[in-house]
Amino acid sequence: MSATSSSEPIGTDAGTDGAGAADATAATARRRAARRPSKPDALLAAAVDTARAGLLEVVPAAEIGEYVGATPDAERLVTHRFVAHRPGYNGWHWYATVARVPRGKVVTVCEVGLLPSENAVLAPEWVPWSERVRPEDVAAEEAAQAEEAERASLRADAENGRGAEGASDEPETDPDADAGPGADATWPDGAGTQEDE
Repeated sequence: MSATSSSEPIGTDAGTDGAGAADATAATARRRAARRPSKPDALLAAAVDTARAGLLEVVPAAEIGEYVGATPDAERLVTHRFVAHRPGYNGWHWYATVARVPRGKVVTVCEVGLLPSENAVLAPEWVPWSERVRPEDVAAEEAAQAEEAERASLRADAENGRGAEGASDEPETDPDADAGPGADATWPDGAGTQEDE
């Protein structure tokens, strides 16, 4: 068997510790990056109607706006973008990714969806609760709760006939004084008086 028919890549030594294999992998990655197309495949770039038809399968026609452009994603893979007229999605684009097999002329829609453009309205970046709540936020909430509790207490006092200081509008009387002369203070309304015996 000759050295060129070996399963080892050319330029590597079977006795090395893998440094040659790492270099070969890095070189392969550089070649793949260099192969990424700088311009879209002509057949896929012209498939605007196919991309729109793919979107129409899942999106109402009224929500698909004018054509924005095409972006090459890889060899024989292009993404077409259209303005989105969906309520709440200002500045977003519908997209349809199309592809074809090598030496094939049939364009296929791979994926459709909705993505934000550079000037889209987006939600602010999410912040964890522990970082979002500040001490002054907690103090303001506690002050509002204390104020509400005080208002509720004042309303309850007003409903019970007490003034702002908690004093009753009626003069205070001694319940034992209402029983009359000769009444036993332990029995209400004079029950158990000496006259009953």
